[in-house]
Amino acid sequence: MRETNIPLYIRYIVTAILLTSFLFIGFFITNSNILGRAHNTLIIQIGFYIILSVSLNMVAGYLGQLPLGHAGFMAVGAYSASLFWRLGILPSFSNIIVGLIISGITAAIFGIIIGVPALRLKGDYLSIITLGFGEIIRVVINNLDNITYGARGLLNIPRYSTFTLVYICVIITIMVIHLIMKSKHGRAIIAIRDNEIAARSCGVNVIYYKVFTFAVSAFFAGIAGALMAGNQGILVPNNFDFMTSVNILMIVVLGGMGSMFGSVISSIVLISLPVFLQPLNEYRMIIYSLLLIVVMIFKPTGLMGSYEFSLTYFLEKIGIKRREENV
Repeated sequence: MRETNIPLYIRYIVTAILLTSFLFIGFFITNSNILGRAHNTLIIQIGFYIILSVSLNMVAGYLGQLPLGHAGFMAVGAYSASLFWRLGILPSFSNIIVGLIISGITAAIFGIIIGVPALRLKGDYLSIITLGFGEIIRVVINNLDNITYGARGLLNIPRYSTFTLVYICVIITIMVIHLIMKSKHGRAIIAIRDNEIAARSCGVNVIYYKVFTFAVSAFFAGIAGALMAGNQGILVPNNFDFMTSVNILMIVVLGGMGSMFGSVISSIVLISLPVFLQPLNEYRMIIYSLLLIVVMIFKPTGLMGSYEFSLTYFLEKIGIKRREENV
């Protein structure tokens, strides 16, 4: 049996058709009366949690580090975009795009500032120092009354985060990180995770790639924060506390460290599960916690382990079956 090769343009066409189909289906569902307002909001929330988990997985899964300050980058992006959006100095569409870019760049700058000293450490020490930086960011925001309005909250943020905008940002995030990890830069990052000493001896600039990965992760965390602000219309510093970082890390661990597909599935499950368990009232959090414990006991590598979804694989399988049927 001859091996089936799927042309590159076929893969691009199929991918474009699938993404467009998901876009129209989601747009139809969220803009009709099929679901209630709470469920429509849940779909949008799942979107920016996918961005958060996929971006954190780049550091925790692919690079093999364990940061606990992702909520800090999220906060920086959320406040920088919100303050810009409130000015309203550009037309609506341009205001959205520029605000998202500002949020990502600002968070990436903080990622570099924090990453240079923090990523010289490993394990528990890295977790502690990133946790400290995340809390510093939250406390500073909480005390900038003249800019962020502190604990009173930043109000009147334009609600730009529609399903279409969030969906497009999710796709861009996944595609960019996927392309990075499939390039020579991604191979260098994985080499550092597997054996830092061996990677350094082979000429890999370990410090550069650690800071690069941290900056890219922070960039997309900032965009996720901006999308969250555009969804809620209000920002309070306590939304970006230590537990927010823990929740994002929990999504990554449950989905599978180093599995982007796992982060997507885990985000959908963990964000939607508490909502669907609401009819159980006080028992819902117990059930939610027990499900997490059961999954980690029987599947300690996460729901997907290190598995990555491959469209090419399925297209080739379909092609082989069709070829066999024609013989």
